[in-house]
Amino acid sequence: MNERSFEDYAIGESRSTTGRTITEADIVLHGGQTGDLYPHHMDAEWCATQPFGKRIAHGTLVFSIGVGMTAAEINPRAMSYGYDRLRFVKPVFIGDTIYTIKTDLEKTPKYPEMGLYRASYEIFKNEGELVLYCEHLQTVKYRDPAACRPAD
Repeated sequence: MNERSFEDYAIGESRSTTGRTITEADIVLHGGQTGDLYPHHMDAEWCATQPFGKRIAHGTLVFSIGVGMTAAEINPRAMSYGYDRLRFVKPVFIGDTIYTIKTDLEKTPKYPEMGLYRASYEIFKNEGELVLYCEHLQTVKYRDPAACRPAD
């Protein structure tokens, strides 16, 4: 567990995860869980007739795994506030290995007991090809609320 207060985040600091290879089982399980059985994900013969030539991992699967790989940073002082600027930049295929680089972008005092923190998640495949970008907003408790008063 990585217990950090609002004051501990350093703007511009980046961290990278290890890699995770996307498998057919990932795609089949995700399709079944979400009901997204679109042929781009599930039908190899149909995909062979398309410009991309093979099955594509669900964008939501890549997002979930890419964000989940940052779980080593679980912070009990923080709660998710949402995601902004989510973009599926390039397709991910069975056998591609993805990893995430998380970068601290900004922090702003927001509430009497916690501030708003924003980080980018850049998910890459294989040798550095960007496939997904998003920004994660979290509320994070202050260590010293008196020193972090939000602007009126």
